[in-house]
Amino acid sequence: MPDNKFIDTSVLVYAFDKSEQAKHETASKLVRDMFERGEKGAISAQVLLELYNVLTRSISDPLSPADASSIVYKFFEAAGWIKLDYNTLIARRAVTIAAGRKTKIWDTLIAETMKENGIDTIITENEKDFKKIPGIKVINPFK
Repeated sequence: MPDNKFIDTSVLVYAFDKSEQAKHETASKLVRDMFERGEKGAISAQVLLELYNVLTRSISDPLSPADASSIVYKFFEAAGWIKLDYNTLIARRAVTIAAGRKTKIWDTLIAETMKENGIDTIITENEKDFKKIPGIKVINPFK
């Protein structure tokens, strides 16, 4: 899986939130390319649940639970998206690293899940936090 990139929640949110038009266009093109052109993107159940939460609660024009569910289900069902999940060993590693490096646990859990699955690149707006985690390359599509 070395050519695959993990797509973080921040990018997925902008694909559906139109409040920042330039970011929306960039993110929606990235997501659309992965759906339509068969490019591989990796996501996790954690990221999809975060997406649902942000789309229904945290954006300026929240979506209905039904609309947000529809979006999340499309990702769950899409054959072209690689879905990752973590187990107890990955969670334990994340706790150890987060405590030692003083990183955010949820970002560290994403990073450790990526590494466990042979993915070392994340596409995210959150450069600051992910750059603190060893072994992860960060691409900010909005720069």
